[in-house]
Parts: sequence; structure tokens; C-alpha cells
Amino acid sequence: MTMPTPFEPDAFDRITARLPHLSAWQAAWNQAADELNDMPLVEIYPEDIGRLAFELLPEHERDEALGALSYCWWAAMQNDREQLAAHTDKGEQP
Repeated sequence: MTMPTPFEPDAFDRITARLPHLSAWQAAWNQAADELNDMPLVEIYPEDIGRLAFELLPEHERDEALGALSYCWWAAMQNDREQLAAHTDKGEQP
């Protein structure tokens, strides 16, 4: 029985390992933003990009994207609370 040799990355693997890895949600968001920017709209809102991005996702990717969206919302709310508490502790008005 021979032992398998360890995987030796080639040049392509070494180069692409340093690139950022986009989630399906990030890729769909970028595509939606590009599509909306190409349209003659007066103003583009994050909700417009998000709705189109969600529609662009394959069905099996939507649960994970919804989880990421929920987490981001929660993190933003926590950040707002912490900022408000910091200002309140200093006696500042929000």
C-alpha cells in the first residue's frame, strides 16, 4: 500500500489563495448593484439592490443569504445600542 503524497499547490492555487472569497450573497449583491447602476434611475436604494440580489440567487443559496442579512441587521442594531450607551454615559445627547 502506498501513502498518498501531500497536496502540492501549483502557481494558480498560490495566487488565488490570496484573493478574497465572495459568498453567493456578495456576488449577487455586486451583480444587482451593477445592473441597477446601468439603468436610468434617479436614485438607487439599498433595498432595491437587496431585493434584486435575493432574486438573482439560486433557490438553494437563499437560506444562507437570509441568515447573513439577519446577522448584519442584528450587528448593526447592537452597534447602535453601544454607540448610544457610550454617548449617554458621557452625558451627551444622541
